[in-house]
Amino acid sequence: MRRRRRILLGTLAALLVLAGGGIIGIATYGRSLDGNLARTDAFAGLPESARPTQTVTGAMNVLLLGSDSRDPDKTADSRTDTIMLMHLDADHQKAEVISIPRDTWVFVPRSADGRHGNTMAKINSAYAWGGTPLTVQTVESFTGVHVDHVALVDFAGFAQVVDALGGVDLTIEKTITSIHAPHRTFQKGTRHLDGAAALDYVRQRYQFADGDFSRERHQREFLQALLDRAAGIGTLSNPVKLNAFLQAVTRSVTVDEDFDLVNVALELRDLRSDDLTFLGSPSAGTGMKSGQSVVLPDTTTAKALYRAVADDTVQDYLATTASPAPTSTAAPLH
Repeated sequence: MRRRRRILLGTLAALLVLAGGGIIGIATYGRSLDGNLARTDAFAGLPESARPTQTVTGAMNVLLLGSDSRDPDKTADSRTDTIMLMHLDADHQKAEVISIPRDTWVFVPRSADGRHGNTMAKINSAYAWGGTPLTVQTVESFTGVHVDHVALVDFAGFAQVVDALGGVDLTIEKTITSIHAPHRTFQKGTRHLDGAAALDYVRQRYQFADGDFSRERHQREFLQALLDRAAGIGTLSNPVKLNAFLQAVTRSVTVDEDFDLVNVALELRDLRSDDLTFLGSPSAGTGMKSGQSVVLPDTTTAKALYRAVADDTVQDYLATTASPAPTSTAAPLH
């Protein structure tokens, strides 16, 4: 099953080559899917001179954000539940996804309207204060990594994707009751969940000792379970099912104005799940700042990891780091 899991866009490209009539089929079908994607000016007001430099030709960094609203301009009182930085190596043989806890205590630059920011805060405050552009600026300031593209996922839309697949199987760590209505009880063990229930479970954190780290872990498990389900019921080998699946996915995603679905799909076409490494942004645990419980970054370790991302040497970095460590460090999390 692990060999059947593919990064979503890589799956799209590989199967379109077989079922869509080659490059012309990819372009035609890909453009139709591209039209489903909502667009946002993710880099509005960010001068290139003030941003980190992209120094490695062929490498690509994509900021993945999860939100409860597909409209990135409606950010009042909203937060991003998920912040991930995906790095595609220049040879396109490996990719790494680094989860940044939403409560990570960082410097948030001043917002475009001048009303917010220029202060230390939780990293997800950037989205509430200045939408996607301020989030990009904050992540770049924190990591020193140039962001090439942005993808904002609508969680509610992904619940519909799950339902289109007939649900997913998730391993529940322990029996818990959701803090959100209708306050579902999730029994420990492998459970088959519909979209609403799966989304509810991956939002939980207060019931787990490692809080936000557990939510990150469950989000990764959810994405893998989603791809497993798609492969397991024949979606990836059935053009009709694949089309329905990809139509639902692309209608749940907002991307930057320069994002080209076909080009990105072609760049990712050779990746398999075994080529994808999940990491946690290095942290020094939790603490209190300004009366809030926050995640404290391990600045020394984080600097080394993100330097490796900027230099496209993450695999070398991983090969030379210490033995596997907890989720809060930069150890691989397959």
